[in-house]
Amino acid sequence: MKELIEYIARSLVDDPTQVQVNHERGGNRTRLELRVAKEDMGRVIGKGGRVANSMRVLLRVAAAREGKQATLDVLEPK
Repeated sequence: MKELIEYIARSLVDDPTQVQVNHERGGNRTRLELRVAKEDMGRVIGKGGRVANSMRVLLRVAAAREGKQATLDVLEPK
């Protein structure tokens, strides 16, 4: 699941070296945190959050296939 989000995010941004995905596991649940360069935030979030929501849907489908639950948070760059 982490690799899926990394692949999608790197395909969208101008600077793929700035893509960072951290994950936390807790039993049956996984929480992924995505960070990208400040200039690429708009590309990852999309108009009205459409791109980010689409990534969340794909993540949920991939997790469901494995019998798990997953969430995605897009965080502000440091």
